[in-house]
Amino acid sequence: MRLPLSFVALFLSVILLQLSSGALGPLDALSGFALNFTTAEIGMLGSAHFLGFFIGCWFAPRLMGSVGHARAFAAFTAFGAIGLLAHMMVVNPYAWGLMRIASGMCVAGCYTVIEAWMQAEVTNETRGRAMGAYRVADMGASLVAQLMISVLDPAHYVSYNLLALLCCAALLPLTLTTSKQPETPAAPRLRPRLAVDRSPLAAAGVIVAALSSASFRMVGPVYGQGVGLAVDQIAWFLAAFVLGGALSQYPVGWLADKFDRRAVLIWLSVAAILSCALTATLTDLPTAGIMLTATIFGLTTFPIYSVASAHAHDFADSSERVELSAALMFWYAVGAIAAPYVASLLMNAYGPPALFILIALGHAALVVFGLVRMRARPVARPRTPFVYAPRTSFLIGRLMARARDRS
Repeated sequence: MRLPLSFVALFLSVILLQLSSGALGPLDALSGFALNFTTAEIGMLGSAHFLGFFIGCWFAPRLMGSVGHARAFAAFTAFGAIGLLAHMMVVNPYAWGLMRIASGMCVAGCYTVIEAWMQAEVTNETRGRAMGAYRVADMGASLVAQLMISVLDPAHYVSYNLLALLCCAALLPLTLTTSKQPETPAAPRLRPRLAVDRSPLAAAGVIVAALSSASFRMVGPVYGQGVGLAVDQIAWFLAAFVLGGALSQYPVGWLADKFDRRAVLIWLSVAAILSCALTATLTDLPTAGIMLTATIFGLTTFPIYSVASAHAHDFADSSERVELSAALMFWYAVGAIAAPYVASLLMNAYGPPALFILIALGHAALVVFGLVRMRARPVARPRTPFVYAPRTSFLIGRLMARARDRS
């Protein structure tokens, strides 16, 4: 029990932060719908979040170096709380876009602090257990955050105040812990081209993963409204996606360690295309059927980032692990910034099914590119161990680097 107790403050902060930030995206989508924002404006809010996320990933290590871990965490939490509280003070989609940049900075900055703190505390013997507990805390809170949408009234100040309270509460465990703050880690050198040099297919894979996840989580509630789901049903719809993704990690990881990861990536994309086609064409399904399609969509799309990341690391040496993880996160952020806005434009022009048609086209392009790359590089190198790769901060590579180098 010593390991969970030593990280209890960090994990409590993760849970509270995820409950706040994880519910904000769908709440903003439903609130924008209630306030007569256009679909494009709602998509812009999702893109603004990931723009803030990218800024936060870049800026957080430097701020930690200036003021320390706890103060940096407090500063980023303040960004998030201000963005939440200001929502119902200025009801304008472009003002909300600025607020979502603040919330994205909060998420990326806080995760960077937490992961840097964890990296300083773990040893090679405790790394696997720490990452497992971290993953359970993060994904469990994410699942609950989606279900919170059923009890939060859209476009209501109480809803945003509640999320702001949770964001502020995330300050307490980390800032009140008696554990000594670790030394500030050096920020990884951001070399986006490193991911392309090591594996063009992996770089393409994380962009398509961003297209799938970011557009669904940020614009999915608009799709749910379009096919007639009530607010509480939309909460279950989003939760089904997260649950499907959680269930798929271990079996897909086993497949990725046993077979050629390029083939696993291609077949995942084929399955994603089929799940998108099923969802886009069967819009008159009963509620249970819609929930099932969301689960299948999560099963097929959620693991793609981790498989692509593992494939890229097969072609890297131990000295490149951290910088390669940061480069993959960069390409994910690039895709995530564009995806919600593009998806919203297409939904505005062609209706709700356009969301899944766009995602299916992205996966079709990945299938074609994967087949081309298998011909260009017929023999893959020996595989590194498959590791679940969270999309949280540029520093996450520090926690996973040694896990990838296990023999």
